[in-house]
Amino acid sequence: MANTVLILVGTRKGAFVLESDAARKEWSLRGPFCETWPMNHVVGDPATGTIYAGGGNEWFGPAVWRSDDAGRSWSHSSQGLAYPEGETPVRAVWSLGLRNGSLYAGVEPAGLFESRDGGKSFSHVAGLREHPSRPEWQAGAGGLILHSMVLDPDDHDRIWVAISAAGVFHSADGGRSWEPRNSGTRCDFLPEDQRYPEFGQCVHCLVRAAGSSGRLYQQNHCGMYRSDDAARNWRSIEAGLPSTFGFPAAAHPRDENTLFLAPLNGDTAGRFMPEGKAAVWRTRDGGETWQDLRAGLPQHNAYLSVLRQALATDTLEPAGVYMGTTSGELYASADEGESWTQVASHLPGILSVETLARPG
Repeated sequence: MANTVLILVGTRKGAFVLESDAARKEWSLRGPFCETWPMNHVVGDPATGTIYAGGGNEWFGPAVWRSDDAGRSWSHSSQGLAYPEGETPVRAVWSLGLRNGSLYAGVEPAGLFESRDGGKSFSHVAGLREHPSRPEWQAGAGGLILHSMVLDPDDHDRIWVAISAAGVFHSADGGRSWEPRNSGTRCDFLPEDQRYPEFGQCVHCLVRAAGSSGRLYQQNHCGMYRSDDAARNWRSIEAGLPSTFGFPAAAHPRDENTLFLAPLNGDTAGRFMPEGKAAVWRTRDGGETWQDLRAGLPQHNAYLSVLRQALATDTLEPAGVYMGTTSGELYASADEGESWTQVASHLPGILSVETLARPG
């Protein structure tokens, strides 16, 4: 049983760590770390307690930072995080994933790298950028970024990634070959007769449901979707939500039917929470119905925005839910979203939120 819970926060000016016991009522804050580099994603390895932070920009370049002591000290490396000479340089690391001793990094311009030595060096998983559709990939508003990855915990060869704005791609052979998996997701920004292309969708977030059923969820620029067949086909589950637009999604750690969202009011309407009233939305039935959760969240002049990796759950019982905003507030719920507490404020703009539960 976990005795300590960490909230790992990536911001525009470094990484932060919040710590609490299993009750999750009081939190202590440490940071900023990583020399205040922009940190797009901070994750923890539950097997070792190691924390990894990925970030950078066109000035700093890309790097992955590592801490083996819960964030008190850090080292970093960019070895191998580069494309061949003549290609557009890697600007930043945008997403991190851990599985079976491997650390994966999704980068901008969109591509995938793997480290087998704990982030000391990386090798390019070249098959993704060799896909025939690559010359037609288009950048989203935030750039051409690989921002989400799903690593099958039971099959080391299966990987799903999401790229803005190229769509979802899947590999069944460890990254040597890939296929687009976007059937059923629409592109409202294309002419009506082209709205369901093979690739080119603007995916905002891709997450795996608990269990081994093959269920995935995605928040798209153009709707909310669920797949029950490992992303071969998608169906809309946006009915009942206040908007078809948002960035993050967070899956329950044990229940495949429970998902949390933070919808925004639209891509051209300000990209803040509808009516300036903060809410996290939850489904308990795989997206058939939705409930807005507001207790403890601001309901007046709350023009908050939450980015694609800034909503997370923990593994405790009941599951905790955590949400970070671009204006630097961090909210926590220890009861699956029924009630919320602001546990940090005035942080730099929050880019990602993840959790790490550990003994001791």
